[in-house]
Amino acid sequence: MFNRHHPLNENDVILTRRDFLQRTGMGFGAFGLAMLTGAGTMQQAGAATPMMPQAPHFAPRAKRVVHIFLNGGASHVDTLDPKPALAKYAGKNLPMDNLKTERATGAAFPSPFEFNKYGESGLEISELFKHTAESADDMCIIRSMQADVPNHEPSLLLMNTGEARLIRPSVGSWVTYGLGTENQNLPGFISMCPGGYPIQESQNWQSGFLPGIFQGTYIDTQHEDIEKLIANIRNNYSSREGQREQLDLLYALNERHQTARSEDAEIEARIQSFELAYRMQLDATDAFDISKEPEYIREMYGGGVHARQLLITRRLLERGVRFIQVWHGEGQPWDSHDDLEDAHRRLAGQIDKPIGALLKDLKQRGMLEDTLVLCTGEFGRTPTVELPTPGANAGKLNGRDHNHYGFSLWMAGGGVKGGTVYGATDEFGFQATENPVHVHDLHATILHLLGFDHERLTYRYAGRDFRLTDVHGHVVHDIIT
Repeated sequence: MFNRHHPLNENDVILTRRDFLQRTGMGFGAFGLAMLTGAGTMQQAGAATPMMPQAPHFAPRAKRVVHIFLNGGASHVDTLDPKPALAKYAGKNLPMDNLKTERATGAAFPSPFEFNKYGESGLEISELFKHTAESADDMCIIRSMQADVPNHEPSLLLMNTGEARLIRPSVGSWVTYGLGTENQNLPGFISMCPGGYPIQESQNWQSGFLPGIFQGTYIDTQHEDIEKLIANIRNNYSSREGQREQLDLLYALNERHQTARSEDAEIEARIQSFELAYRMQLDATDAFDISKEPEYIREMYGGGVHARQLLITRRLLERGVRFIQVWHGEGQPWDSHDDLEDAHRRLAGQIDKPIGALLKDLKQRGMLEDTLVLCTGEFGRTPTVELPTPGANAGKLNGRDHNHYGFSLWMAGGGVKGGTVYGATDEFGFQATENPVHVHDLHATILHLLGFDHERLTYRYAGRDFRLTDVHGHVVHDIIT
């Protein structure tokens, strides 16, 4: 007979098989299993506020990151890496051993775009990015980037997660895991991609084995209406007080469920997501409303979806969002296997002015010095013309194939040396020959600018300490002020 002075707790009576094993001698096995499933080294597992600001290993140069992603692989020899030698060999085979490309390529293909020198530094940048180039003295161009393979899927994952094949946390997830965020009413990591998901979809901003709260929040910026931009941002059926009462009840039920299951990470992520969704209702509505910006600011960014999402980016940075990824289109818009001149000119026309505006806007507000802005694709393109390939192009001789041997990107702000070029490809732009920088090195450098030793920012999972750079990566100190 149960004592009425000690109410029955059904969790003490009804045991699952796992509970039974944990509460008996075999529980030592469950203890070992818990060690295998992992607990972070930077944060307490199951902490009530996992996104609170955290201190890095040392004084950071950057506090926040904007990653502009030119999806599909923009051509470096048409944007950031001028190769006049290609004109000399136009229509001829290059005097070098052909590197293995994904598809057959032929003769040299000179760039149809003019390169000019910009700023006091005289950085050479293509006419395609003349607005961006107005901030040349704040930019560092790396012309010796390297990836592993000339395929979109693994190269996208490598650039975004540091691993080309397996499920791993994204860069933004690692950053928010290490630093938290400065605004608890907005996600710490936001990924904006208009029109739908890119290739590999949400794996590009996944949290992997990190707690789910560190996953990027996807926003489809093709929409302007806040209720379409962020699903369920408003509750039309309950007051704020009523929602709070409902959420408190849901929290209590989830917490009880979690207690009986040894701090289940998925339940914790669910609890955190409910709380964040509630808090976002006011702050997100304001942050994404660019109509509150002065007209001259909106004119500076220009019109269209990419202008809007980069202006939203600045507003989110001001509100303490830690990591923002801005995609230029779903699918592979920069994947110019043919009609490269028309495609690259059209695509650059959509985003050049907004990028230039963002850099100037951040600088005039005193934010560029501690905001790291980088613009990358997943790889570059060949300096030779792509030959007709079934299913890849329309049989034209005016495009380029994928190239992971050597490509370019630029960085600005956040402790990066402005007005500089680092590394080089050969005279034709085929492969990195001077100071090669692998994607792992890029990630190590980003973490260093944020105040982290990339070898010490780890998370224990499956009995091993994992990190963004795996067992690779060297900080490129020469590009840091």
